[in-house]
Amino acid sequence: MVEIEQLAAVALAKEEAGPSKSCTGTVGGPLSHRARRARQFAVSNAGMDNAPMNWQRAATLVVLLFVPFGSRLSAQAPSTLAQGKQAVIETGVGTIVLDLLADRAPNHVALFIKTAESGGYNGTTFFRMIKFGIIQGGDPVTKDPAARGKYGSGGLNVLKPEISDEKQTRGAVSATQIPGKPDSAGTQFFIAVSDQPGLDGRYTIFARVNEGILVAQKISETAVDDTGLAVDRVVVNTVTIRDKPVDVPEPFSTETVEELARYRAVLDTSMGEITLSFTPDKAPSHVRNFLRLAQAGVYDGMSFHRVVKGFVIQSGHLPTRTAPLGEAQQKYVRQMKAEFNDQVHVKGTLSMARLAEPDSASASFFIVTATADALDGKYSAFGMVESGLDVVEKIEAVAVNGETPVDRVELKKVTVIRR
Repeated sequence: MVEIEQLAAVALAKEEAGPSKSCTGTVGGPLSHRARRARQFAVSNAGMDNAPMNWQRAATLVVLLFVPFGSRLSAQAPSTLAQGKQAVIETGVGTIVLDLLADRAPNHVALFIKTAESGGYNGTTFFRMIKFGIIQGGDPVTKDPAARGKYGSGGLNVLKPEISDEKQTRGAVSATQIPGKPDSAGTQFFIAVSDQPGLDGRYTIFARVNEGILVAQKISETAVDDTGLAVDRVVVNTVTIRDKPVDVPEPFSTETVEELARYRAVLDTSMGEITLSFTPDKAPSHVRNFLRLAQAGVYDGMSFHRVVKGFVIQSGHLPTRTAPLGEAQQKYVRQMKAEFNDQVHVKGTLSMARLAEPDSASASFFIVTATADALDGKYSAFGMVESGLDVVEKIEAVAVNGETPVDRVELKKVTVIRR
């Protein structure tokens, strides 16, 4: 029999305790089989608050690791040639690109590179997954469809741990090990599809997903049987090693304040166009953030989800988007440090919504429709309506149910122009 270790990534409630609250939803119901699957929770946004991006956070998660049948390989020595390398994993679902962390786990990276360059990963599968939690692969035994009963047993007992202060956040790639045997890592690995703080300091993190986290997430949704093994084979076609490309500065990260002030954003709404100008001398990071999100198309297909007559109209709330963000778009959505300033909140002021914490603004923004001095110094104002104030007034006048428009007010597209 294959022994299974269950490691709780988030504290598991007792099965008989019933539903319990999490910060983003309710965790409820009995454990299924021996492990509770990771759950996806919607993030709500109330009032002026802007919910941060919490992609597929697991309410509870267990990592299932397997005892080997005795295979043992030779440990590999680290090499300076492993610095600045990436691994490109081509699967039937899509491509995953890893940044290899040779400075953090040199022996693990050296073994991964040697295995990849010898074709050792080609034809293996991602054989075990927890939905929105983890995916596990790297076992040479999985090349054989007929050896399903031994999946998880190969390629282990090779390396000693190289634990660092790297965290088990979304995209971390860690070495699988045998329960109770920290010196048993090898070619097997697992990818964290969501944050797993309960695993911090317990497994060697030797890489991070640079591209393709949505591919990994899609793989995590693969149907599994009662033992947690994938019903269908998710094949790794090839793994190739390459030099990491030179980093390219993010859009709008190098412009001066004077250059930023020349940009405008045109909001194409279902009620007309609104043109925004910016005040980068007051809140330069917020201006860069808004322009970056707008140019990447993050705001396209959203709505003005909140209208408070005589106060604000608000948009930029990610759950209102008609289509999910792409991976490149997701990279630009992050919380920012507040830039409270002396720009006053009067009719036409553009400002950033946030949660209760000052440094929690990310994407949601609002346009003030009347003087609101109570917001001064408490929200980061970063622009003004240059034209289209009549459209703002039209949006403010729509019928609402509480603060929600009865009929959807579309933010169809935001176009960035330079003057």
